[in-house]
Amino acid sequence: MKGLYLVEPVVALYAFSTYLCYPLVQQYVYRRLWEDLTNSTDPITSTPCASNSSNQSVYFEEVQRRSSLFSLYTELLSAVPSLAVTLAVVAYSDRGGRKVAIVLPLAGTLAFTLVLLCVSYFRLNVYILVGATLLPALCGGLGTFLGGCFAYVADVSADGRRKTLRMAGLDMMSGLLSGVAALSTGYFLRAAGFNWPFLASAVCQALVLLYAVFVLEETVKRPPADAAHPDEPRRPSALQQMLYGVYRMFARAGRKRRTVLVLLMSIFNSFSFAYFGGASLFVLYELNEPLCWSEILIGYGTAVSTSVFLSSFAGVAAFTYCGTPALLMVLMGVLSVATGMVVMAFSKSTLMIFLARLSMLLSIMPYSVLRAMMSKIVSKSEQGALFACLSFGEVLTANVSVAVFNSVYAATVARHPGLVFLLAAGLCTVPAVLLWVVWVVGVDVADEDSGPGPGPECSQGDKETKEVCEEEAPLLT
Repeated sequence: MKGLYLVEPVVALYAFSTYLCYPLVQQYVYRRLWEDLTNSTDPITSTPCASNSSNQSVYFEEVQRRSSLFSLYTELLSAVPSLAVTLAVVAYSDRGGRKVAIVLPLAGTLAFTLVLLCVSYFRLNVYILVGATLLPALCGGLGTFLGGCFAYVADVSADGRRKTLRMAGLDMMSGLLSGVAALSTGYFLRAAGFNWPFLASAVCQALVLLYAVFVLEETVKRPPADAAHPDEPRRPSALQQMLYGVYRMFARAGRKRRTVLVLLMSIFNSFSFAYFGGASLFVLYELNEPLCWSEILIGYGTAVSTSVFLSSFAGVAAFTYCGTPALLMVLMGVLSVATGMVVMAFSKSTLMIFLARLSMLLSIMPYSVLRAMMSKIVSKSEQGALFACLSFGEVLTANVSVAVFNSVYAATVARHPGLVFLLAAGLCTVPAVLLWVVWVVGVDVADEDSGPGPGPECSQGDKETKEVCEEEAPLLT
């Protein structure tokens, strides 16, 4: 049976299954730490804030501190393996196929969800989850998954406008299904407890894994081994191919194009640092006094946050149709995040929290636009290397930012818990300044030549090298 070239269902179901349990993990850890600290077992429909006892109120700050440190431990433990696997696997997908970068993270996420289900069902030590984060990390995690999916879309998309819209569509699909899942988690938790949402998430992840393995068609065809020429030089290893692919992506670009590529990557990573760092503390902030949100409100809040994927896709589609410059679209997204973080820092009521989230309606738009801009700079055979670098940077900045922001939150929660959001807003000035630098350089990344022409190796190299040079000719001339 011929497979399908549709990676969107994989992204949609992965997002749904992940956000079916992701908002609950922090709540589950929070409640388990509360129970361990107070030696009490609150009913599932209540939160520690529900009690007005002065004896229990002294524990709020300690539970907040322990919860933020728990997140810090998980991020630090999973950071290094996920970074190494992301860079190696996504870059290797240029030769070995995109599906390896999609299937491997799906298997790791399923394994972690099953451990999470066991911890919840059998009431195991909650710190087992810290070690369990190694399972998805060793399989690449979200960075490898997204890198593989975006490289897959780059393979099957022809022109620049279609590529931009389809990449924005992946972000939109992810956010839409995440919002649906997040909206239902509060009701699911109140009706059935933690076990059933975790089980439903595991079942959904198993289904999407089967689709990716047996239905999704591969876009990169491996060349057949030629046994008729035993004297042919040995093919480079996967590690050598990965390193050479990343090196070639920068080495073959012209000076101006290489400068713009580095600047765009810096904008991408600095924006991710500010956005991920601030957003990672939304739920913990809402669980604290004076908000004391219930699981229902947390579900609504997460759904509003994930709706920015839909609004960002609509923004990309509308602004692209109107011919808005790409750099201006990125700037609007950066300003959207900065505004939302400032409002969040001073939010003391439910209405203000929702207004802060609504202020970030265009916060995902920079990711889609920047990915498409950088994808146009490099050749087709270097898409995997590009998205490996992007995923590597995104995972690195996400892990480092979460660790930094959780440390700051643990240190400042007693005096000013909203200080971390002001920090995130201030850091948004970094990508804004870099955008100005790109504008000053004045290079149109869609039309500028991609660097020097092919060297003598294109005419003298082996068959594989000649095929690569022929494929890259439009970009290299």
